Formats: sequence, C-alpha cells, structure tokens
Amino acid sequence: MNENANSNQQPSTSAATAAARTVLVTGGTGKTGRRVAERLTALGHTARIGSRTAPVPFDWNDDTTWDAALDGVTAAYLAYAPDLAFPGAVETVGAFARHAAKAGVERLVLLSGRGEESAQAAEAAVARAGTGWTVVRCSWFSQNFSESFFLDAVLAGELALPTGTAVEPFVDTDDIADVAVAALTEDGHDGEVYEVTGPRLLSFADAAAELSAATGREIRFTPITVEECREMLAALGLPGDFADLFTLILDGRNACLADGVRRALGREPRDFADFARDAAASGVWNV
Repeated sequence: MNENANSNQQPSTSAATAAARTVLVTGGTGKTGRRVAERLTALGHTARIGSRTAPVPFDWNDDTTWDAALDGVTAAYLAYAPDLAFPGAVETVGAFARHAAKAGVERLVLLSGRGEESAQAAEAAVARAGTGWTVVRCSWFSQNFSESFFLDAVLAGELALPTGTAVEPFVDTDDIADVAVAALTEDGHDGEVYEVTGPRLLSFADAAAELSAATGREIRFTPITVEECREMLAALGLPGDFADLFTLILDGRNACLADGVRRALGREPRDFADFARDAAASGVWNV
C-alpha cells in the first residue's frame, strides 16, 4: 500500500555472479516491481514485465495470459494488485502459483503485507504450490507519500487519514526490492519469511513532521473517520475498500519493528528521514 530517486544500494555480488535468469515481474511498473525489474536488469538477468500492456501481456484475472507470460521463466515476483486483502486474491494467487510450478518455475517471491489474514493465506497458498518460495512481508511503504496514494495530499499540505495515533515502521521500497532480488537470484532464501520494516515507529503525524522538515513547508496531519476516508477515495476514483485497510492493520498489531532487511541483506533498513530527504531532492514535492 504508492518518484523519489533510486537508492544506490544493490543486492550482494553473489547475485551478480549467478546464472542469468528470466524473471517474470508482476506489477512490473509499480512501486516495488519497477525497482525489482531495474535491479534484475542491472545484474544481467532478463526482467519480463507482467502487466496488461506489456509486450507479453499478463493479467491476474485472465488465466489465458499466464502461459505466455511464464514461457521460459525460472523465477517470478508476485505483486498482486490491488491488494492481497481484496476478495478473490488468495484464490487467484494460489492458482497462479500452482500454474507456475507446472510451467517449470523454480522460485516464487511473494510481496505480502503485515497483519493481514488474507495475505498470510496467500503466503500459505504459494508455499504449497510446489516451487521454491520466499515471502517478503512488508509494512507500509515510505513511497506511498511520493508515488500515488498520498502524493496529492503531500502536495496540498494536508494528510487527512483515519489513522489516529497509530504508529507504523514505514519501509523504503528500495529495501523491499533489494530483498526480493536477493531471494529471486541467490541461494539460501527458500522457505524464508522476511518481515521487512523501517528502523523506527512513526505515527502519521510524525511522518507529516518529517515531510515538513524535508520540504521546508508545513504538511499537516488531520485525523478523519473511515467513512470520510471512503468518500475521499471514491472522489479520487480509488476503491473504498482501501479505507478498511487503515482499521485492519493500524490497530496496533503492527506497532513493532522486524529484522527482515538485516536477515536477508546483512544491513540495516533505510530510515524514513532518508527517504524524505531524497524524495524532496528529486523535486517530486515541488509546488
């Protein structure tokens, strides 16, 4: 759940020396998928973008596109849209994972979410599919503030959200991409669930303060109700169900840090302040 400049961090050199792979990157034009594809290409692998508009089209909801998208693929990054919490997601992801296994795919890396029961059901479905698998279970993306979801709100100077005082360890999507690429290209990650977070817990008011410091202008946090959020999303043409995610995963269940970045990469995750500084320098928040 969501342009700043890419991090200079890259996966470990063992990935660069691994045999070249053809990797299907579903959601390959999105926040994490785009970064995964860029890193795979830089390491000498072939990143096949999985989207409806790609040269080889892929659509989660059209299984007639799956065979061509999987042809010659040895690994796949699974980023389901709009979210694993949506109805039908578990069944679709499970069916695709089984289809991939029959097509000879050796590794699946699933982008998952913390504290979402349906996301964990999708994780289990992928684990049962018959391939090597890794789960990258993420907290909220820092880039939600610079790409898509909250970008317009930051530009307008007000984050109006139904989050109250809930805290979240926002994770940088560059860290997510580094973990995913390591799992796709290196040995030693099969069967791992990497729960990835940033290094600090912040409320959305704290995030607004960090954004204010980075941009040099005031960005306020204004608490609203879930129903008000639903109406706001509808006005933006976004599914109102996104509003329910606030109450689902910002009720305190995720108010803790995790060590997935450190376990997968051997380094600490990027801080939200670093993200905000780099995003501000890119000009994405210039008004």
